[in-house]
Amino acid sequence: MSGRFVRLVCTAAVAAGIVLAPVPATAEPEPGGVGRASGAGADRSVAKLLTDLQRLYQEAEKATETYNATEERLRKQRAEVKRLNAALARTRLSLHDSRGAAGRLARQQYQNSSNLSPYLRLLLARDPQHALDQGHVIGQLARERAETVGRLTGDEKRAGELARRAREALDEQLALAERQEVERDDVDERLRAVEELLVSLTPEELAALAEFERDGIAEDQERFMASGALGDDGMPSAEGDRAVRFAVEQLGKPYEWGTEGPASYDCSGLTSVAWERAGTPIPRTSQEQWARLKRVPLGELRPGDLVVYFPEATHVALYLGDGMVVQAPRPGAEVKASPIAANPVLGAVRPDPGGEPLRRYTPPRIPEGATDGSDEGYAAADYAPVAPETSIR
Repeated sequence: MSGRFVRLVCTAAVAAGIVLAPVPATAEPEPGGVGRASGAGADRSVAKLLTDLQRLYQEAEKATETYNATEERLRKQRAEVKRLNAALARTRLSLHDSRGAAGRLARQQYQNSSNLSPYLRLLLARDPQHALDQGHVIGQLARERAETVGRLTGDEKRAGELARRAREALDEQLALAERQEVERDDVDERLRAVEELLVSLTPEELAALAEFERDGIAEDQERFMASGALGDDGMPSAEGDRAVRFAVEQLGKPYEWGTEGPASYDCSGLTSVAWERAGTPIPRTSQEQWARLKRVPLGELRPGDLVVYFPEATHVALYLGDGMVVQAPRPGAEVKASPIAANPVLGAVRPDPGGEPLRRYTPPRIPEGATDGSDEGYAAADYAPVAPETSIR
């Protein structure tokens, strides 16, 4: 999908004067249906449009996290190839030195060779003590020769093993690079599907869709807060406080799949970089964050914890407190503060379970217009999907 189509979507949305909010946790059609929209999608209810859009965004985000996982493996594999090549170079240099030492010993042995046995040389020597001393030196040289031969044999074996492992590591790197290309194409294809749906909508449909989204998020958040799932917020750790403040500093920066800042982020790129800046590196993808970090009950959330969404853990946000999170929502959107129930919550994890809570905490200020549902929310153009061909370089 070209940038021209993206501009068409933006123009239509701005003309309608709408603000597209993140997809709500529940977007099923209500009994009896919702008012029908006119124009190109007249046969589709607003609820059905929202369900379709939600599905497309989830598919794109799932594909993005799969790409991110492969990118992380590829990064580690490149480092492993580099390490093995460096070790192989060192071993080959040691092998060269060992071969040189073995050659010198062979020449010395040839030059000092004699048909007389050490016993006869001792009997015929004018100075037996000197002969004994010389024999001691010869014995020392023999031991050195044995050590050199052993080192040479070991270096040859080690060099062969390292060469084999380096070839295998390079083959794995090439396979991961090919897989990454396939996964990149998959993300592009899913983003095109999002664009095609948005381009097909009239300004009236976009306006109705935005209103339905906002209402859905508000209802879901109200139900979630009333359920008692959240308790009183705990105090963040010093690291959690730093992660929160870093994330808040990124408000307004665009979502871009596969990125980790500083100009743009995807969902797990934001959370992983925020905690890295806080001094606690965590896994790159939302699935790995969910799988490897310590899980905490929602009733024990504290600012800095990560809230994970959807059954397959394909989205993640950073908890701000008071039922709000900061997130990089979806393609075309910007980093923003959102209600915790803006998407279906799977659970929460804590990157620093041993972090000591602060005694005092002042939450960072969230700028006006940086929160879902505000009267001065983002312009509709901020929610048009990014053209796939420009999303990754």
